[in-house]
This record gives sequence, C-alpha cells and structure tokens, in this order.
Amino acid sequence: MKVLKFGGTSVADSQSLSHVVGIIKNSKKEQQIVVVSALGGITNILVEMAEEASKGKSEFQDTIKVIEKRHLTLILHFIPVTNQSEIISFLKSQLNSLEEILESIYNLRELTPYSIAKISSFGEILSSKIIFHILRNFNLDIVLKDSRELLFTHELNEREVVNHERSKKACHAFASAISNKIILIPGFIASNENGKITTLGRGGSDYTASLLANYLNVTQLEIWSDVSGMFTANPNLVSQALPIPRLSYHEAMELSHFGAKVIYPPTLQPLIEKEIPILIKNTFDPSARGTIIDKKGTAEGGNGTVVKGFSHIEKVALINLEGSGMIGIPGFSKRLFECLSVKSINIIMITQASSEHSICIGVRMKDAVEAKKAIDSEFEFEINRSKVEPAKVELNMTNIAVVGDNMKKHQGISGKLFSSLGANNINIRAIAQGASERNISIIIDERNTQKSLNTIHESFFETQTKELNLFITGVGNVGSKLLEQISQQEEFLLENLRLKIRVIALSNSKKMILSQTPINLDNWKQKLDESNLKANREVYFDNIKKLNLRNSIFVDNTADEEIASEYNRFLKNNIGVVTCNKIACASSLSNYKVLKKTARKFGTPFLFETNVGAGLPVIDTLNNLIASGDEIHKIQAILSGSLNFVFNNFTPDNSFEDVVKAAQEAGYTEPDPKIDLSGVDVARKILILARESGFELDLENIENQSFLPKEVLDTTTNEGFFESLKKYESHFQSILTKAKNKNCRLKYVAQLEGGKASVGLKEINPTHDFYNLEGSDNIILFYTNRYKNQPLIVKGAGAGAEVTAGGIFGDIIRIGKT
Repeated sequence: MKVLKFGGTSVADSQSLSHVVGIIKNSKKEQQIVVVSALGGITNILVEMAEEASKGKSEFQDTIKVIEKRHLTLILHFIPVTNQSEIISFLKSQLNSLEEILESIYNLRELTPYSIAKISSFGEILSSKIIFHILRNFNLDIVLKDSRELLFTHELNEREVVNHERSKKACHAFASAISNKIILIPGFIASNENGKITTLGRGGSDYTASLLANYLNVTQLEIWSDVSGMFTANPNLVSQALPIPRLSYHEAMELSHFGAKVIYPPTLQPLIEKEIPILIKNTFDPSARGTIIDKKGTAEGGNGTVVKGFSHIEKVALINLEGSGMIGIPGFSKRLFECLSVKSINIIMITQASSEHSICIGVRMKDAVEAKKAIDSEFEFEINRSKVEPAKVELNMTNIAVVGDNMKKHQGISGKLFSSLGANNINIRAIAQGASERNISIIIDERNTQKSLNTIHESFFETQTKELNLFITGVGNVGSKLLEQISQQEEFLLENLRLKIRVIALSNSKKMILSQTPINLDNWKQKLDESNLKANREVYFDNIKKLNLRNSIFVDNTADEEIASEYNRFLKNNIGVVTCNKIACASSLSNYKVLKKTARKFGTPFLFETNVGAGLPVIDTLNNLIASGDEIHKIQAILSGSLNFVFNNFTPDNSFEDVVKAAQEAGYTEPDPKIDLSGVDVARKILILARESGFELDLENIENQSFLPKEVLDTTTNEGFFESLKKYESHFQSILTKAKNKNCRLKYVAQLEGGKASVGLKEINPTHDFYNLEGSDNIILFYTNRYKNQPLIVKGAGAGAEVTAGGIFGDIIRIGKT
C-alpha cells in the first residue's frame, strides 16, 4: 500500500486534473490511498470570504458564484450529462450551506475558530466528492472515505493536536474492512473531541497523507505538486536552481522550516517515526525524477557538493538585547525566551556572543513591535538602572539557511559562504550554526535577498561558471566592437573559462535600453534605435542599483568627463568599473586617490588598462613589476597611436592636415583630434603611469612641449582646427625637414624619470628603439632595478576601435577570473 497526495495547482482546473487522473490510472496495481486538497486557491478564498463577512461586507455572495463555476466546470468537463445530476445537487447543497453560515457571520459580525474551520473545510469536501465521481466515471475500483471519520484531535496544553491513538485505531478498522484498490480521502479536515469539524492547519493535506502513511505502515508517500521535487534554491528567484535527487529527513526538515514550501515540517515527523520514504513528483511532468526523502539521504548533492540546498524566510526582524549587566548573570536567556513565549512569538534564529554581552534573535517582522514591548517590559528594572539597553529592532531582513548533513565533515563551507557574499558587498548581520553543522543560518538586508541567493548558488552549485552582468555606456566605434567581440566569444568563454557574460543595459548619448534579462546582441542596434527611453544617467545608475545583480560591471566606452566623474558612486555600491575613458584617472590627484581607495575599501574591481595602451598590457605589466618588488627608475614611451600614425605618414608629398584627417577617419584619434595633437592625451597617459608607479603628480606637473602653434591650440571647433592646420602647413613641413636633415624620424615621446614627467615631439635617431615603430603602434620601455641596461619592452598596436575594445574585453575577463 502507498499514499498519493495531490493538491494546489495539481487540482486547480480540468487540464491539471487530467494529469492527476492519468497518474492514478497508471499507478501500480497495489492498493493506494489518494489524498486530495481543495482546488488551487479555494481555501484562501473561503477564509477571505469569512473575514469579509465578519466585517459587514456582503460581497461573499458573488464569490460563491465564482466557487460554483470553478467546480461546475470540472463536472461538465469529465462527467457525462446522464451522470451529472447527483454531483451537481451535492455541489449546490454544500454551497447553500456555506452561504447560510456566511449570512450568520455577516449578521453577527463575529468569526469564531469553529466558523473558520467549518468554512475552510468546504474546499476539501467539494473537491474530494467531485474527484471521486470523476475517477468512478473511468471505471476505477474506488471508494470515498470522509477523513473526519478517520482523524481526530483533542486539546493538549491549550492546543488542538492530533489524537494519535484514536486516529490510528479508526484507520486500522477502516483499512481492514476495505478491499477497493483506490481509497480517496479529503485532506486538511478532521473531527475534534466534540465531534465538530476542525482542520490540521497550514499544509494540512500533506499532514493528512503523512498521518495515514504512519498509521497504515505504507511503503511510500508520494506528494504530487507543480514542481519536480525540492530544489537547491527557490527557482522563482534563482533561475539556475537544480532539483535535488535525494535528501535525508533532517535536511528536508531544515529546508522546509526555512521557507521551502514544497513540504511543511509537520508532514515529516510521522514519516521519520516509521522511516517511510517520501517521493516528491511533478504532476505536469511525471517522468521527471523528483526528490526522494528518506533516512539516509546521500553524502553529497547531485553535483558533488555537500551542501544540498538553501532556503530563506523574508520579512524578518532582528532584535538585539545587550548590556554589561548581562555578563556572568544566569537566567537572562531564560527570561528573554519566556517573555516571548507568553506572547506566542516564535523565534526563528538565536545567536549570542561568547562575552555574554548580547543576545540577538530573529523573529517575524509582524511580531517585532510586540516582541520589543515584551522584552523591554521583562527587563524594565535592568533598563532603568542602565544595566541593559532597551531592545534594538532592525526591520526588513531576510534569513537564509544553507543546509547539508555532511557539512561538518568538510572544511571551508562557512568560509566559502562568507567570502562569496563579501565579494559582492553583501553584509551579514547575524550568523548562527548548531553543533551538528547541518545548517548555517545568516541574516541579511532584505534588499540583497535575490543577489545573495544567486551569489550563494553560484558559489556552491555553479562552481565552474561565473556570471558577469554588464551595463555598457557608449556604443560608438569602440562600444560596438566590444559588443561584437562579446557575441563572438560567448560560447568559447562559457566552455573554456566558465564565464557567462550578460549585457543587461546599453546607453548612448540619446537613448538607452534597460533590461532585467540579457540583451540579444544580434539586434541590439535596432533595439536601441527603437527604444523610447531617453538617455538619463541617474535612471541608468538607479536601475543598476535596483537590479542589484551579482558581479555587476559598469563599462564606460566614452570620453565623457561627466560620466567619468560618477565612477566613485558605482564603486561604493559594489558595481565594478571598466573604462577606456582616461579622464577619471588623469583628473586631480585627490580624485584618483579616492577612486583607488573606494575600490579597495569595498573590494570593487576598477580596471582601466585601455587608458594607456589600448589593448596592450601596459598597466598590468607595471603593476606586476611593482607588486613583485621591482622599482621603476624610468619609463620612455610612445603612447599615442594616432600621433605615431600621423608622423609615420607625414611626408613632403602630403599635407599635415590630410594625414590628421586620415587618422581621424581610421578611428585613431579622439572625437576631438586636438586632444591628441596638443599632447594632452599623451600627458594624461604618462600621468596615469606615474601615479601607478607611486608618484603623486597632477596634470599641470607634466611638462608639455607642444609642437602646435598657439592659434591652432586656441581653436574651438574641429572645422577651425583643420583650417588652422592648413594655414600652418609650412610650420609642420619645417619641423619634418629639420628631422630628415639629421637622418631622424619624428616621434611624440612621453618620459617619466626621477618623479618628473614630460611629453613632446622628439627627433629619433636610427639607433633608438623608437626609430622603426610603424603605423599606429605604441611602445613602452620600462627601466627598473631588474631591467637596468636592457629595458622591459611592451610593443604593439596602440590605437583603433578593435584593439581598444579588445583591451576592455580583457579587463572584463580579468574580473571574471578573479
């Protein structure tokens, strides 16, 4: 014999009930007890009707018609017209009785516990009778038994509890007299000592099935719901949640206590007593494996982790009682727990410092005000004498429990939990762990609930995959190339580096896309053009904060000063920053220090490799030298791919203006080419290298030996700039001729030595490393303690949208690998 229980959405409508019929028909030939709950949502509707009626509201009459329609639909769908009269008459008779009770409550404006029990029982009474007629119509060998004749309660310590002795006796007597293959029983309802109807509380239908399984020593209890077993996390909040193949009773108990709604804690106790296994299956996917819960469970979860899963309780309040008067004084904990017990306030979690200076508890938020009153009243004497402080309450918290029987045998579980949350700037407010180490409980701010759940799940169940969420601003030359590269490498990164890169938001200077799911990179341009959202930096930032996704990264592909000024607030909110915009790191020294300090303080990635050499590993090389104990003596560099392109292509046969225009068209220059040619861009780059080397310089400390006439420098538009270049063509030709007469080439060189930095146009002779630098390449020479005579050289393409995008992409990947 086995017990099958169907409830919730499994018996919500004709479609779901068709699945139930199929499962029962296809079950093994052994005798089976089928327990059914009310149709999905009906119990809540019934309770709401009763409450509304007690408040003098008569809308319940319309709601009764809704209830009638839902049940009548099942009758009309499954049962032939010739067989409908009996069950339809029963339905109408029961609804008439329901209406009479509600009328009485409406008139008296009173709602008693018995009235609630009576009204809420109609759901199971109606569903069981209708399902019985449906199954009988399929010629199944079935009998219907009212659970009020099998399960009984009595009062114990002022609480209504199951009378096991009487219930067990009634069940045995019934079972011994019945030979039908299928015994259908309504869940949730029972009879009290006075023979009146009562209910078994939340999850009562599961409890009914569990009690019957215990009393009749069945081989297995099957609970059929709308999910394929118990999951590693709530699938509604963690999309990557996995079904758990097997759990022990204790693991299931822990998970259910902390919010996993697939099974309720009272259901497990009768089964533990008789060591009866539970199988949780999906009514809508019967072939799915489901979850087995038994005495042994398994040593490890389905993917090899000792952590089986985690669940959470929202709307929790944290209450702290502390004071020097508690130290070494026995009885404080006893008084605290007793005063809450008297008020029927349940404590979710307890933690106490070893100093005995404080006790911290978690309670449901709805109980917080009453709990504080009770505690302050109990300890009024100590509070008045400043021995104990009034109870402090923190609202809007979430309690998360990480569960696994064998965690105590494995080191580092707690460390992994805490470090993964810390890396995402999630603060843990309280921690509790029992000696069994089956459960590690933490309390966090409710705002971080989904982020925390996904972070923990990634850490324990997706250890080979890390998810990065990108919020990209600037989709011009560099930005569009970056998106192209991300799209091309998506599969490679997932397969080889276990990195899942998701673009969540895009913005240009006019429009933006704000999404909660990854943006399709095949048609992002079209989506951005069609977007009705105007670009707004505040809305963009607020959206990133609100989503609160783990491993969030803001990517700045612009040269915008205002955007660069906002990096600090991203870093403070644990949003990583990857940028090719060198304005922030080349701004005031104080701002640079603030950005670096904030990144360190909050553990937030702040990478700007492309500020200096596009895709070249310049800053990374410099940082590695310093971190490994080397000391920088001198840096010589050609840091402007655009200027190198210009002077490599400038000859007596073409004009300086044409060469600069060609560089702009090739995407080598900034949108304003004067920034490149004035030397400001190179000055910013050497400034960044100087600061990364440990020298405290500002931009005005960089000696800029500009080769541009003042009139050219004073232009305010690109048109005026190019006009002035044409005007001073002879000036530029003169510089070129002078260099050629010395058999030299013109290169724009940046130098850092002895804490002093300069940039300027230099005549380079044929023996120098810079002489043969072609195209738009960059070259950087590092002279250090280790590289005194022969410098460490970094050389390669130093300009262009593709290599710059590649450098940004490299920084993003670097974050993913840490």
